[in-house]
Amino acid sequence: MRQYKNLGIYSLIFLFIALCITATVLLWPRLAWRLDNLRVAVRRYFNPPEQVVFMPQEQIEVIVQGTLTALAAPTSTPLPEQTATPLPSPIPSLTFTPVPQNAVLSGIRHEYQKFNNCAPANLSMVLSYWGWQGDQFATRAYLRPSHEIDDKNVNPFEIVNFVESSTEYDALWRVGGDLNLIKRLVAAGFPVLIEKGLHPSHDAWLGHYQTISGYDDAKGQFLVYDSYEGPPEAYGVPYQLIGQFWRHFNFVYVVVLPPERAAEVHSILNTQSDPQQNFRYAAELALAEANSLTGREQFFAWFNRGANLVYIQDYAGAAQAYDTAFTLYAALPAEERPWRLLWYQDGPYAAYYHTGRYQDVINLAQTALVNVDKPVLEETYYWRGMAKEALGDRQGAIEDLTRASTLNPNSTPAAQELQRINALGMILSQTR
Repeated sequence: MRQYKNLGIYSLIFLFIALCITATVLLWPRLAWRLDNLRVAVRRYFNPPEQVVFMPQEQIEVIVQGTLTALAAPTSTPLPEQTATPLPSPIPSLTFTPVPQNAVLSGIRHEYQKFNNCAPANLSMVLSYWGWQGDQFATRAYLRPSHEIDDKNVNPFEIVNFVESSTEYDALWRVGGDLNLIKRLVAAGFPVLIEKGLHPSHDAWLGHYQTISGYDDAKGQFLVYDSYEGPPEAYGVPYQLIGQFWRHFNFVYVVVLPPERAAEVHSILNTQSDPQQNFRYAAELALAEANSLTGREQFFAWFNRGANLVYIQDYAGAAQAYDTAFTLYAALPAEERPWRLLWYQDGPYAAYYHTGRYQDVINLAQTALVNVDKPVLEETYYWRGMAKEALGDRQGAIEDLTRASTLNPNSTPAAQELQRINALGMILSQTR
């Protein structure tokens, strides 16, 4: 009898252990996320990221001397002529066939995003409208290939690259969008993926992707699918709120389309169909907003101005716009500073690098890296590596570029630069 009694006790113990293991497996994703949030909260409490401010310092004597020394040496990337590119006047309002007062697209499969996975989740949702059967894990495998789960950023061009390389559909991205353009696309049957700011009540400002699937002029609302906040169906967001937070990412948008409908989409975009014309228009739009807005919105307008000038390779003008933006940033109340912005946008690095302001690139990168809990910003490591090489720190450049390439093997610039630097090192060693 005692033997059977002991056997029953052991069975209960094994059952208890099995239940604990099962609960751990099932609850670990939620538990890990909460533990990670707690760790990050503690770190931010002792090192408030909103207190870290970058100020351009190219006038400091040692930095100027370092830049002049680097410029005197041969470089693989010649600096462009420092003349401002002439910009056209804003494109006048175009006459289109009136769109209906409301439109709703059905057939989108909602997905709640996994941690930091808004871009893959929203792309999966948009693709589901066209009949694609994959999910956010399939899109993430390309867009966020690093095993480090909290890779922070997915660029619109990376989304386009995935669609065109991994599906039967086409895609395009543009900047400087407006509410009427979204309506025209939706009314024609194309859901629109936008990148925007998000400022939840429980956290600081962050970047976010959202899918627009309809609109209603009577209510003054867009219908959106949101992978972060939900609910699992489309819900209304006021036009004004979309416009404000869309500004935070240069009014960028992505359209996925069947190849046979390309002419239709380009007709809707009209002159915005041409990328260079689009960037020039967006630069003028940003300048107009920079001269009319105040506070944090004015900061974003100047930042957008810099981004658009980088796209058309007016690096001198872009650097000036970014200088203005960072000056405005420093004057913002700490609680309004979007300190995560450099997680998502790398335009300032390009502007400063291509104007020979290599130390500013390094200083700005350090500002971004201080404000991230793990070393996962591939673009930041790429540009810091490029600036280090320009200033003669070849080993530091190799370390940063290797890090960038490891974080995202699908991003070729870092790998190409590593190959170039290593080849150059071999040539120099053979000539000694």
